[in-house]
Amino acid sequence: MVSTPDRDENLAQAGELIATAAAQGARLVALPEYFCFMGRADRDKLAIQEEEGSGPIQEFLAQTARRHGIWLAGGTLPLRSPDPDRVFNTMLVFDPDGTQCARYDKIHLFNFTRGQESYDESLAIRPGGEVRSFESPGGTVGLSVCYDLRFPELYRALRTSSLLLVPAAFTYTTGQAHWELLLRARAIENQCYVLAPAQGGRHPNGRRTWGHSMLVDPWGDILDVLPEGPGVVGGTIDAERLESVRTSLPAWRHRVL
Repeated sequence: MVSTPDRDENLAQAGELIATAAAQGARLVALPEYFCFMGRADRDKLAIQEEEGSGPIQEFLAQTARRHGIWLAGGTLPLRSPDPDRVFNTMLVFDPDGTQCARYDKIHLFNFTRGQESYDESLAIRPGGEVRSFESPGGTVGLSVCYDLRFPELYRALRTSSLLLVPAAFTYTTGQAHWELLLRARAIENQCYVLAPAQGGRHPNGRRTWGHSMLVDPWGDILDVLPEGPGVVGGTIDAERLESVRTSLPAWRHRVL
């Protein structure tokens, strides 16, 4: 996606893309980080924050999952935190009945400065503190968000997963340098699939995100990728492929430290 400061516009676009994925046979759909809102300033997201269990963004996710009979991982949305000046950047997952089945609050907060380019997520976001996953018909799905990708110890804690989700809004600068490299590394070292739906393009707030939404298999092969712009990336989580990689190269049994 290439989300804007207009929440309703973003939800409408997400709904169209989810419908496209469902029509192609998707049973699990994941949206990018900040799919519902990309404000013009860091604190703009506080204006649309929701309490867990209520609000138009959560209603959209629940109704859409139920309408299409899919598992839906809602990228991230701003949920209220105990800190009045900061929100949680939260991924909520809904099952095919439209029931919330998992919540993950982004743990690692992005901070980057180079010349005129500067970001500090901690200005408006409160970090989470718990590793989360959920059980799906395709196996365990581990949850992470964007900057988490740089912290391999998080993924070691999710090592029983068949699939890792990494919704993101990587900057163009850092994405061009590290996005694909890190995604493939996480897939290879944990011998699982990685699905990374991303923001990709020029946003009304002036920011440019790297995009390159992709699905990577346990051997590190890229199965599908979309460089930029709105669209759908997909593929099959193949249990036999997963088992073959883990059996032929049993790296988990070889760990020493």
